[in-house]
Amino acid sequence: MAAPPTANLKNLSGIWVTNKVLSDNPEKVLTLQGIPWLKRKIIGLATITLHITAYVPADTLSHVDITYTLTGGIKSTPELRTLDWQEREYADETFGNLVARSKWLADVDGDVSADGGPLQLSQKEGWCIEKVGPNGEAFIQSYLVNKKDGWSAEQIWGFAVIGDSRRHIRRIAVKKGKETKTVLQVYDWVGEMPNI
Repeated sequence: MAAPPTANLKNLSGIWVTNKVLSDNPEKVLTLQGIPWLKRKIIGLATITLHITAYVPADTLSHVDITYTLTGGIKSTPELRTLDWQEREYADETFGNLVARSKWLADVDGDVSADGGPLQLSQKEGWCIEKVGPNGEAFIQSYLVNKKDGWSAEQIWGFAVIGDSRRHIRRIAVKKGKETKTVLQVYDWVGEMPNI
C-alpha cells in the first residue's frame, strides 16, 4: 500500500512490510555478505515486517528504532539508530558483529560514501525530494561494516514513486573487496504502531 502523505523520513513511525514484487531479490547481496545458503533462502521466502519508531528526544538528535519480524513471528536483533554519524557496535543474529553509523543526508548526487569513495547509490531518478531533516535534508544514509567478514553495506533511505505510488525505499550497496552488489528494497505501508 502507498505511504500516507503524513509518512516521511522525519515521521517514519509505523508498520512497513517489504513489497517482494517491487523489491529486488536480496540473494546477490546476502551471498556477498557470506550469509549461509539456507538462511538466504529463508530470508528470500519470508515476508519481512518493519516496526519503526522515529523520534527526537531531549538531546535533539533524530533516532530511528527498528524491529524486523519475519513470517511466523521470528524477530531479529533490534536496530537502534541515532542520526549523528557516530560509530556504534552491536551484534546481529544474521549479519554478525557490526559497526554502524547513520545520518541525515542532503543530496545523493555528489556525496561521498562513508568509505571515502563515490556514493554507489546516487541514482536520483524516482526519488521524492522531501526536505524534512533538521537542516532540510531529504535522505538518511546508513553505513554498516562487518570487519570479521570484510564487507560494508551502505543504505540510502527515502521515498520514491514506484508503480504509480509513493513508497518508502532503501537503495543498498554491499561491498566486499573490489566487488559491489546493489539492491532496491521497497516497503508498503501497513499502518500505525499500536499503542501498548
